Amino acid sequence: MSKISKVMMMASSKNTPPVNNRTRISITIVTGLCCFFYLLGAWQRSGFGKGGGVITLEAVKKQAQCTNTTDIVTNLDFEPHHKTIKIPQRAPKPIMFKPCDVKYKDYTPCHEQKRAMRFPRKNMVYRERHCPPENEKLRCLIPAPKGYTTPFPWPKSRNYVHYANVPFKTLTVAKAGQNWVKFQGDVFKFPGGGTMFPQGADAYIETLAKVIPIKDGSVRTALDTGCGVASWGAYMLKKNVLTMSFAPRDVHEAQVQFALERGVPAIIGVLGSIRLPYPPRAFDMAHCSRCLIPWTSNEGMYLMEVDRVLRPGGYWVLSGPPINWKTYYKTWKRSKKEVKAEQKRIEEIAESLCWEKKYEKGDIAIWRKKTNDRSCNKSSSSSSVKTCKGQDTDDVWNKTMEVCVTPFPKVSSDVEVMKFPERLFSVPLRVTKGLVEGVNVESYQEDNKLWRKRVSNYKRINRLIGSTRYRNVMDMNAGLGGFAAALESTESWVMNVVPTIAKNTLSVVFERGLIGIYHDWCEGFSTYPRTYDLIHANNVFSLYQNRCNVEDILLEMDRILRPEGTVLFRDEVDVLNDVRKIANGMRWDTKLMDHEDGPLVPEKILVAVKKYWVAGDGVSVGNSTSTFK
Repeated sequence: MSKISKVMMMASSKNTPPVNNRTRISITIVTGLCCFFYLLGAWQRSGFGKGGGVITLEAVKKQAQCTNTTDIVTNLDFEPHHKTIKIPQRAPKPIMFKPCDVKYKDYTPCHEQKRAMRFPRKNMVYRERHCPPENEKLRCLIPAPKGYTTPFPWPKSRNYVHYANVPFKTLTVAKAGQNWVKFQGDVFKFPGGGTMFPQGADAYIETLAKVIPIKDGSVRTALDTGCGVASWGAYMLKKNVLTMSFAPRDVHEAQVQFALERGVPAIIGVLGSIRLPYPPRAFDMAHCSRCLIPWTSNEGMYLMEVDRVLRPGGYWVLSGPPINWKTYYKTWKRSKKEVKAEQKRIEEIAESLCWEKKYEKGDIAIWRKKTNDRSCNKSSSSSSVKTCKGQDTDDVWNKTMEVCVTPFPKVSSDVEVMKFPERLFSVPLRVTKGLVEGVNVESYQEDNKLWRKRVSNYKRINRLIGSTRYRNVMDMNAGLGGFAAALESTESWVMNVVPTIAKNTLSVVFERGLIGIYHDWCEGFSTYPRTYDLIHANNVFSLYQNRCNVEDILLEMDRILRPEGTVLFRDEVDVLNDVRKIANGMRWDTKLMDHEDGPLVPEKILVAVKKYWVAGDGVSVGNSTSTFK
């Protein structure tokens, strides 16, 4: 017991004798000292006293020894840092863009006639892509022609186009006897004819279907070289076959523009000196109906390029010169010897490519590519052909065409191509074999699941998505084609663009039975103005950060988007705010929306609708119909 306790007990005892002065002084001193040291200790432990850190540290050390704790966190922060990403209530002040001169209403930046004439005509080089340098790019809004009207809905658009939208009558005169197109009142009518099928594409396709399994889903993707107004592709859609049609911008004015106005997939393009912007083994079928491509020139290089993009087991159709030369050589103003030799040479090249002739009657000849390398006996070929070298056969953007044959993939047995629509969501062979970098069976299936969810959300945002209101659709960064697959319908088609700087997945897109193309969005796209109803831009601007000007990409989107067309952007909120600032100066209405998983996700959706305006309007016409729910 302490002295203090003893003293206090003695003081409280009744029998304790009186305390003297000396004892009282001692008690007072001891009590005072106790109180002083108690207060001093409390003050130091509060952190305000000098040397308090040392005392506290010693105490912590002793506590650690007692509890065997080896890692004490002394700087905890309990403030929340994962906060809701706020959407600005008002769009940032836009940069205003002026309309271009009306003479640019049909401007195609990489296919302009004046620039094209600077390049050689040999091998059609002057008809290939020649994009303007930075200082020649237009930074204004391409106007629609006066009287522009929303295209007819599909399938009526297959047969009718508003004259005001494509005011060019040249083809109605040049192809008057071939039923390409007729002018009636204020519309063009497309009877469905072509140079080699003036009585209509339907009967012509039925003839092909006697040899080629067009009707059962075995053939889903086709390539039409030198397509004219794409009537063959338009009527192949009745068989659920997607045709990529292409033709140059030449004297047959606006033929590709007519095709797209009709709601048929098409691009401006030519077989020249550069490889076609498609991966190897992409198409189930290729077609040339009097396309006037010199198949025998350059040692058969153009047939070799068709072979490159034709899948094993695919078909090639040739109707027109030199087929049926005995009947037409006088009409063609050519000698018997010349056209006979041309057909013989085509057949020799086809044999060297391991194509087997399946049919020739009247004006039509059909070949089929062998199904694998084992079925192709090159020793029996009439001529030897060099095999293309190089590891990455998918790397074709702006690559020079070569006189060589793309080798068959090595297989241990015949691989049966899955029919459409089963192939749309089945795992592609390229994925199961691990040939697509970073993609396996599980990630592919997850991607499908993700895009079903996203497209469902898009349809809640805009109830017209999936209807004929949006016939021509583009996905600017298609990935594995999940967006197009989730949207798949006879009401619309999707141009799946795989950027040249993105992961190369275009082969998967085609294997699913979809169509697409390689492209660099720092350049203009190979199409006419006002050719797409709906554009999907998934992380496009994040992808192209520090690579090219955001304004240039947005102005190109505006060029190819139809008046009152819609754009769906998906990107980080900071990126979309920058995009929105520019878009609001382009006569677009915009609305920033939360991700489908809620406001905590930093990725957002920006919906934009292009206002209706035409050449000569001082200001935008406010008669666009909002599609936001």
